[in-house]
Amino acid sequence: MQANGEAGQAFIPPNPWTQTKPAAVPPPGQAITSWGLAIDAPLRLDDPDAYDWQDEADMVVVGLGGAGVSAALEGLEQGLSVIALDLYDGGGSSAANGGVYYAGGGTSIQREAGVEDDAERMEEYLRYEVGDVVAPETLRDFCRQSAETFEWLRSHGAPFSATLYSKKTSYPPLDKFLYHPDSSLAGPFRDLTPPAARGHRTVHRNGKNPFGLGVGIYAPLKAAALARGLRFQENADVRQLALDADGRVVGVRVERLADPLLRERHARLIATANRWMTMLPSTLPGAQLTVGIGYRYLAKAHKLAAAGRTSAWLRARRGVVLSAGGFICNPEMIRHFAPEYAAGLPNGTLGDNGSGIMLGVSAGGKTGLMERVSAWRFLSPPQAWGQAMMVDGEGRRFVNESWYGARIGDEMVERHRGRGYIIMDRKLWRQSLRDAFGEGVLTFQRDITLVNGLIGSTKAATPEALARKMGFSPDLFLDSLATYNRAARGEEPDPFHKAPGEMSELGQGPFYAVDASMDARLFPLSCMTVGGLDVDEGTGAVKSLSGGVVPGLYAAGRNAVGICSNLYVSGLSYADCVYSGRRAARAIAA
Repeated sequence: MQANGEAGQAFIPPNPWTQTKPAAVPPPGQAITSWGLAIDAPLRLDDPDAYDWQDEADMVVVGLGGAGVSAALEGLEQGLSVIALDLYDGGGSSAANGGVYYAGGGTSIQREAGVEDDAERMEEYLRYEVGDVVAPETLRDFCRQSAETFEWLRSHGAPFSATLYSKKTSYPPLDKFLYHPDSSLAGPFRDLTPPAARGHRTVHRNGKNPFGLGVGIYAPLKAAALARGLRFQENADVRQLALDADGRVVGVRVERLADPLLRERHARLIATANRWMTMLPSTLPGAQLTVGIGYRYLAKAHKLAAAGRTSAWLRARRGVVLSAGGFICNPEMIRHFAPEYAAGLPNGTLGDNGSGIMLGVSAGGKTGLMERVSAWRFLSPPQAWGQAMMVDGEGRRFVNESWYGARIGDEMVERHRGRGYIIMDRKLWRQSLRDAFGEGVLTFQRDITLVNGLIGSTKAATPEALARKMGFSPDLFLDSLATYNRAARGEEPDPFHKAPGEMSELGQGPFYAVDASMDARLFPLSCMTVGGLDVDEGTGAVKSLSGGVVPGLYAAGRNAVGICSNLYVSGLSYADCVYSGRRAARAIAA
């Protein structure tokens, strides 16, 4: 990585994704049987009116998570009839996440909390995170619609609160519901645009867990859609698209378990798989084991379902929306498209298997950023880790340690071979253990700190000895340490834009290194995919490999390249799901 500008100069964060890395996908129009998927080549119909459809609607939604339910509800409000299909019981990663929704521009919650914000300020900050993965006018539209979209959620019953948490954190205390879910409080961003709290956490509890809270937003939207006439089929596996003579998508083939006893056994296996997959936060030691057990139960469920499914064809008179999530829970696809992230742990749910994306590919859809994965390496809390120095495998410092976790993870994996080590001296190491029991620190944050501080750290009497133990370049490490300490003492500006009060001089031996690398044994790296189908940014229509769009086919949420496909911040994927889902429905209605 090159230096982020000389001290005192304006900072422009690097954007390595101006060109997409090549990643092969199956040819269009063919069956896709790779990566554990079973998607047939599209059915070609010369006369769709003469075909024996089992059901039909104006719009068919494939995957009823955050994007799918937003598309369904918006479509119903636009006067469309809607059928929604989901491989499981709906919700997906949107319902399972931490319940954070990124919104700004002066939402009612921001105003109530006394937070000043407008759409221009929100756009100015997000430009540093979003980069050029969407056009400037798309980001502008997203920001201008943000406050209105947030009120749309509230009008359908999604509960929020104006209780503000104003400090830096990876996740706020459970009694706080508005916070900074990004890097806006960290340098240099706080100097480039005025910070504003835009993380709106829904008022929902799942014990003391920071997951399973997104249902607080999802459930009211689903209830509103059902009340308006949504026809929802759960445990419905969409395996094939139907095209008319002009190549327009006009329907889908869905497979379901007809035998009630098989459905019951299948549901029990899926519930067990999901329970194991979500037993521990994906950043805790042991999550590797529980996720592996979950995958085994999922395989049993797939084997059971393979022998007992029946097929039905559903017609989509005006359009199909693919909104079935990403592919982080498909290890074979991760190894193919993003092998450097294979050691990470999935931040997703069982439906994130890539099937929705590959359905689009089967009809000639174009993909983008399939290699792009958001890896989350949060350092605060404990506050002491944010005051520490983080170096790569050679001992070179490479980040502002107070940045948002996805930005740190991106720097570490993409430009530093997945290696990262938190460096502390005795004083700061002891402070980190005290911080683990600080006010508002959640159980999983405390456990990560204690396990890695007490068990997972490497200790040495001197910096030179630590460099030898860790395999660092002694010269690079000692130079990084000296530069860091001068900045901590206020003798010179920090090249990574931390203020002296955000740093701790590291000078009291012994010295400690906590392994925060991609494959750290006691500090798993949580990952999610953010690439997918390329779409027309005005409508959400899936772009075609042959030019133009695939008529009748739309994609939303993590089935598509979107607002969060460069650098993720908390709640931005949920916000993009709602934005892109509603966009697709409006285009179909129009």
